[in-house]
Amino acid sequence: MALSSPGTGTADATSPAPCAAPSGSAPPRGLLALLLVGNTAMYSLYIGVAGILLALQVEHIDPANKVSNFGLIAGVSAIFATVFNPVAGALSDRSGRRNPWILGGGLAAIPAMFLLGFADTILLITIAWCLGQAVMNVYQAAITSVVPDRIPVTARGKASAAVGLGLPFGSTLGALLGAAFSDDYRTGYLLFGAIVAGAAVLFTACGREERLPVRAALPVRSQLAAFTGALKDHDFRWAFIGRALLVLGYFAVSGYQLYILQDHTRLPDGMEPEDAVALLMPLTSVAMVVSTVLGGYLSDRFDRRKLFVGASALLSAVALLIPALSTSWSAMLAFSVVNGLAFGSYMAVDTALVTMVLPKAEDAARDMGVLNIANAGPQIVAPFIASVIVSVSGGYTALFVIAAALSIAGALAVKPIRGVR
Repeated sequence: MALSSPGTGTADATSPAPCAAPSGSAPPRGLLALLLVGNTAMYSLYIGVAGILLALQVEHIDPANKVSNFGLIAGVSAIFATVFNPVAGALSDRSGRRNPWILGGGLAAIPAMFLLGFADTILLITIAWCLGQAVMNVYQAAITSVVPDRIPVTARGKASAAVGLGLPFGSTLGALLGAAFSDDYRTGYLLFGAIVAGAAVLFTACGREERLPVRAALPVRSQLAAFTGALKDHDFRWAFIGRALLVLGYFAVSGYQLYILQDHTRLPDGMEPEDAVALLMPLTSVAMVVSTVLGGYLSDRFDRRKLFVGASALLSAVALLIPALSTSWSAMLAFSVVNGLAFGSYMAVDTALVTMVLPKAEDAARDMGVLNIANAGPQIVAPFIASVIVSVSGGYTALFVIAAALSIAGALAVKPIRGVR
């Protein structure tokens, strides 16, 4: 099936583009709540599955090689995320619809999680989780594009806050359910798949959409050029680089949180690592909620996206240095709070910033999919980099330091953006 064209469907100067952001100052009624539910379900699966159940399943099969095996699985599966996200976004652009892709990806999460639960070798786990990443990124690409499609520019901060709140809420739900089903992978996996499927049904049943103009087919060469064309735009390119650097540092650490708690942090007597995750995630989530709401509101109020994005990235670097300097449980608690404040504000405001530097409104889903490579792409590299750093250095301290340096670089990358304050 052909992908979308950067030029097809563009209106002339006297009329609005067919996919332009809606006018007015308020989002459609109930849409922010639906975005919150849809993103909460998505992140609950990502955190509960990849952060807990998958890590425990890998460790159960081969404890001695858990770091390298987990890095391999995470890296290979992230390739599928990188490919499927922009492809699904472009296909939804071409179809003129988002809801069918949200529904299809959400419902497909159930069989994908079913297969993952029955995987009993590293190879089978890799294949099953690649399938899981593929269907979840179909879902993610479509639901991400709802913001530029249906939300007026003046309400993008509030909408981004609703999307951003899905991360702390989903993280808490995922951590609690992951810990609760740590001894029963199959049931846990199916439950997460059912949550995403239920959210997809709710979103598409209650979230009305106007069908956008169907896009014309393009030759394969033009389709490939369309994907890279967005990165030729100066502001979009720097937004991409900044997001990629921060996400690389974030996932280099967060992907190994369970193993960090096992092998780096001195936990209180009697506390298991998976129980520690279940305690840390709500703490991080509360901090994320506060900073997500404040970040989205204040960035709208003062119209200063770059300032908030850069400051949040620098705060993330500070957070990462805390466990690098101390292996105590209190240091990990402090890291969770500061990191939650930093990442919540960053994702809320940076998402708003990105929607304002999209090269073409009519290619919103495709270009958001390209931008989402900055989310998924670093996840390909992060597990391999992290496993090498941990293996060479003999611990996780160097990993925290390098991740902090990447966050600082991400903060600096936002400065060259010219079209947004």
